[in-house]
Amino acid sequence: MRNSPIGIFDSGVGGLTIYEEIHRLLPDENIIYLADSKNAPYGEKSKQEIINISVKNTEFLLSHGCKLIVVACNTASTNAVKYLREHYNIPFIRVQPAIKPAALNSKTKVVGILATKSTLKSELLYETSQRFAQGVDVVERVGVGLVTLIESGKMHSEEMTSLLKKHILPMLEKDIDHLVLGCTHYPFLTDQIQEIVGNKVRILDSGEAIARQTKVILEQENLINLDATEIKRRFYTNKDPEVMQKILDEFDEGFKAIKTNF
Repeated sequence: MRNSPIGIFDSGVGGLTIYEEIHRLLPDENIIYLADSKNAPYGEKSKQEIINISVKNTEFLLSHGCKLIVVACNTASTNAVKYLREHYNIPFIRVQPAIKPAALNSKTKVVGILATKSTLKSELLYETSQRFAQGVDVVERVGVGLVTLIESGKMHSEEMTSLLKKHILPMLEKDIDHLVLGCTHYPFLTDQIQEIVGNKVRILDSGEAIARQTKVILEQENLINLDATEIKRRFYTNKDPEVMQKILDEFDEGFKAIKTNF
């Protein structure tokens, strides 16, 4: 199992931000990535729909022999990981919005979180806020439309700029000094968001923390790959591969997006 791949799935290309961090920390690991762009965005779906989709994604990755699965989607993590852990005998790593560091480091005691509706409504986010954000005002905003634009290849469009301002400016009026990106698609927008919020607001995402947790679990389970002679990484999408390919081209490692009928 050591040289079996790590599996990663997300509701599209957003989880590639998590892939980057995992690859940076664990360069000798084989990785299979699944972009379920056909069902994006997950944020407007019911909990049962999200569980059903996550099961299907898990089965796809298991069919490719994955030894561990990273659920690189906040919505799926908060709604489906508990079910997946109960029904599959394999480690699952979940994504969790960086509420804790934002709350602990806030000077204004006001932090913002930009996420999907399902993530903001989740029990996990509520429990995290109750545990770590006591005495801190958490300003929530549903990032309606952002994932759709990213998945449509409009990441750097005027439409995206306008939508980001619509979501973020009301939070700035509340005097936030930290902004948590509660969707793995959103780190692709970090530079654009930074231009809007300026240098007084720190932007946080969970990519680095997820990579560290992945390494910890691999070590605990004795699953670290020791054979780095032929590292394989594959990137699957069940929609038009052009959007994923543009992002993979930026990695400059010769990866190709593979279209699957899954």
